[in-house]
Amino acid sequence: MALVRPRFSKTELTDINERLEAVTTKDVLNWVELTFGRSAAQISSFGLEDQALFHIYWTVTKDARLITLDTLRLPTETYSLFDQTKLRYGVDVEFFYPQLNSVSEMVKEHGNNLFYKGRYNRELCCGVRKVEPLGRALSDLGAWITGLRRDQGMDRGSINIVEWDQAHNNYKVNPLANWKFDEVRDFIDANDIPYNELHDKGYPSLGCAPCTRAITPGEDIRAGRWWWETDSNAKECGIHIVEPAKR
Repeated sequence: MALVRPRFSKTELTDINERLEAVTTKDVLNWVELTFGRSAAQISSFGLEDQALFHIYWTVTKDARLITLDTLRLPTETYSLFDQTKLRYGVDVEFFYPQLNSVSEMVKEHGNNLFYKGRYNRELCCGVRKVEPLGRALSDLGAWITGLRRDQGMDRGSINIVEWDQAHNNYKVNPLANWKFDEVRDFIDANDIPYNELHDKGYPSLGCAPCTRAITPGEDIRAGRWWWETDSNAKECGIHIVEPAKR
């Protein structure tokens, strides 16, 4: 991938973040629309925060782009939500799938449920089913919008509203960075936004069906992701790792 010079200098990006920290989420998305237009899109896993975020994005522009990665191993409830969201907002969801030859080779060598056999295998599966498709999805975007929040912990605790994504040569925008989980849930309920029914069954965070379980009261909200792994600080699939800009 050819390197692209960031549109904003470090100083300009700092000023942008200071300004956007003080405004509403809708204002952030208005800035995205004015700055990037159709070269911006929301990358959604159709979780609670993603649904809340797209509702706001859709109020900013009815042409809001919505992209998702279909790993081919998602829960049935997630596929139902795809259809519900398309009907509610009239959006043409852009689906990106893993390369089937890569899936076939991986399964042939490591098995269908390789992710249970250690972190290396799990990250290999995430790489084939998520990271590579994301790279294709982002290849022509100037900015991608996410539902990341600082209260989700791990490296997410220090995210900015707008970040230069060196790995994909574009900007990553996190309009919900300073939201709390309860705020997201209240917003969903207040606006009658369609959401995954698994959230009512103890699943605050959703991914592939075999890699996600319900959590018990008091557990971390990411505890249900790859629950067999012991490192609580490694609950990432690789798509939200941003390398710092080298200037």
